[in-house]
Amino acid sequence: MSINFSEERWQKIKHDASLWWEGKLGRPLIHLPAGGRDPGRPEPRLKGVPFSVAYDLSVPAEDIVDRWDYELSGMEFYGDSFPVVWPNFGPGVMAACIGGVAKPAPDTVWFYPPRNMELSELRMQYDPNSVWLKRIKDICRAAMERWKGQVQVGMTDLGGGLDIVSTFRPNEQLLMDLYDHPEEVKRQTWEAHRLWWKHFDEINSVLKPLNPGYTAWAQIFSEVPYYMLQCDFCYMIGPDMFDEFVKPELTASCKRLGNAFYHLDGIGELPHLDSLLTIKELKGIQWIPGEGRPGMTEWPDVYRKIRNAGKLIQIWGDMKTVDALVSQIGSAEGIVCFSWGDPTKDAGVREFMTKYGVT
Repeated sequence: MSINFSEERWQKIKHDASLWWEGKLGRPLIHLPAGGRDPGRPEPRLKGVPFSVAYDLSVPAEDIVDRWDYELSGMEFYGDSFPVVWPNFGPGVMAACIGGVAKPAPDTVWFYPPRNMELSELRMQYDPNSVWLKRIKDICRAAMERWKGQVQVGMTDLGGGLDIVSTFRPNEQLLMDLYDHPEEVKRQTWEAHRLWWKHFDEINSVLKPLNPGYTAWAQIFSEVPYYMLQCDFCYMIGPDMFDEFVKPELTASCKRLGNAFYHLDGIGELPHLDSLLTIKELKGIQWIPGEGRPGMTEWPDVYRKIRNAGKLIQIWGDMKTVDALVSQIGSAEGIVCFSWGDPTKDAGVREFMTKYGVT
C-alpha cells in the first residue's frame, strides 16, 4: 500500500482552493486528516521527530522522507485535507543560514548571533555553502524524487524580516536601535528582506515543477506563491513604530506573494491589526490569542474586524469552534479550519461536513 491520494483528488483540492482564495467557493475549507490506516509496510527504523533539525546531519535525507512516507501512508485525508509535509527547522531558520547559531530544544529551535556585535557591524550575507540551506534543499530534493508531486512539501519557516534582524540584535538591543539608529535598522531590515526572498526562491527552485503548489507551516494550499508572514518582534512596539519599521517590508512581501497571510500572534500584536488590514495585497489573518488567554471563540470583535475588512480567516479547532465563529461573523465563507475527525467512524463529523458543504 502507499499514500492514499489520487491525482483526481489533487485536481479537486486545486480547484476548490483556487475558488476559496478568490472568495467564490461559497463554503469554508475544512481540513480533516485522520490516522489509523494500515500503512501496508514495515515501520522504518528512523523515528519521527517534531523538528527536522533534530536529525543528525549524518542521517540521509532519503531516510527522513521515507519516515514521512510511512506516516502519510497511515493516514486518510477527508474534506479539504491533502498529503503534506513541512521541513521544520525552527521559526526563523534563515538566521542560521546566514551565520546565526541554531540550538534545538525539545519543543522548538532557538537562534542566536555568532557573537555580540553592534548594529553597524552586522553584515547579513547569502552563504551558498550554508549547512542549513543545503540540508533543507537536500530534504526537499529527496521528497520530490520520492513522491513526484503526490505530496505537497511546505516551505520551511524562514522567519520574518525584522525578526531575523532581531536574532543578531537580541533582547533589548534592537529596541534601543529603533531610537538610536532608525535608518540603520531600516537598511538591515531591507537586507533581510532581500535575503529572505533569495532563500525562498532558491528552495522553491528545488520544489518546482513537481510540487503541486505552495504551502507553509500553516498548511493552506495555494497554486500561486503563498506564505504565512509574521513579525514576532512587533509584540514589543507600538502602532507608530510598526508602521515605520515593519509595515513597508511586510507590504512588499505581500505584493510579491500571490496569496499572503499574516500570523497575528498574541494580544501584544492586536494594536497592529487595523494597520495590517489596510494592506490591500494581504489576503488573510491567522489570529492566535496565546497561552493563558481566552480560547479561539472568545474574540468575536477580532474576527468581525477581519471579516469586515474583506480578509480571509484561518483557525484551528473542532466542530464547536467553527460553529461559534460562524455565528459571530455571520457566514462560513472565507474560513479555513484545520480540524480532526474521521467521518467513516463518527456521525457527528459526517453531519459537520454536510452542514458546511464539504465533500
